[in-house]
Amino acid sequence: MKGRGTTYNPQIRFESLRWESFDDEWTREDDERKIPTQYFRDNTKSALAKNSSPDIGFTYDLNPYRGCEHGCIYCYARPSHEYLGFSSGLDFETKIMVKENIAALLEKEFQKRSWKPQVVMLSGNTDCYQPIERKLQLTRQCLEVFLKYRNPVGMITKNALVLRDVDLLSELARLNLVRVTLSITTLDRNLGRKMEPRTSSPEQRLMAIEGLAKAGIRVRVNVAPVIPGLNDEEIPAILAAAKDHGAMGAGFIMLRLPYAVKDLFAQWIEREFPERAERVLHRIREVRKGELSDPNFGSRMRGEGEIAETIAQLFEATKQKLGFNKPHASLSVHLFKVPTNQVELFEMQM
Repeated sequence: MKGRGTTYNPQIRFESLRWESFDDEWTREDDERKIPTQYFRDNTKSALAKNSSPDIGFTYDLNPYRGCEHGCIYCYARPSHEYLGFSSGLDFETKIMVKENIAALLEKEFQKRSWKPQVVMLSGNTDCYQPIERKLQLTRQCLEVFLKYRNPVGMITKNALVLRDVDLLSELARLNLVRVTLSITTLDRNLGRKMEPRTSSPEQRLMAIEGLAKAGIRVRVNVAPVIPGLNDEEIPAILAAAKDHGAMGAGFIMLRLPYAVKDLFAQWIEREFPERAERVLHRIREVRKGELSDPNFGSRMRGEGEIAETIAQLFEATKQKLGFNKPHASLSVHLFKVPTNQVELFEMQM
């Protein structure tokens, strides 16, 4: 299906009902269906999700949307859709839950006496700048709340739409309240379109890095995920391009394939790159102790074994060469304040 990461809806692990596809002889070869994206109201009562994973550097994350139209075939967030009764396959990228009141819920969190100012991550699970954000502007509304209360925010995205909010991000940056990360998986436009069908192109993401940097916003690049045998050789080129466009830091994450994602990825690589599929899957198993997935904290982010160590060394050596190892100050948590009246709110916005 054009524009989709997968055509497959695997079995939901929480459901006992199973189904199988079969050829009813009614499908024509030229019948290339276009599956429209559906949007559903998410009546969640809380804005923030609490993280307890020791290998993730934040406690709270904020996700205006559940499911992601970007359709990245490797996305580790796909299995979270199964908690909603949807599949981690095609459902994940075509059935999007929208938290229409997310900004109001975030404001309530900041107004609680128990709230301790700290960095909140926008897009801890699904991308906050996926296509529907252009219309709904829920992420922009949340940034307005972060600025209003002076609470620091970290952001990660694959979409150049982030440049739309450069005015708010610049104000947050002036107060040392924001850090933005652009995730770049490949510089190969063809590979990117197959692997991440509805994301911004590599060129657009580099231009987003440049635009943010010129606006005085601290911006980093994340090479994620690194897929052994597919894009690991691109690490030096990605880091160099990001540096040339103004990135101030860099990170990487090894490919993670939890639950049904491993089957979705295996099906995808065999379909799109049959000549490379066996080699790629073999290398993934080499960094995952013979499996396609590793759920263990720490190793799940970096992998283990000789290939994983070689990738880490390549990344660190390139970082050192490009000057990405310079330390950067932490975001400020000392400016947080709950406005008590309209006059004080006006003064904070000045």
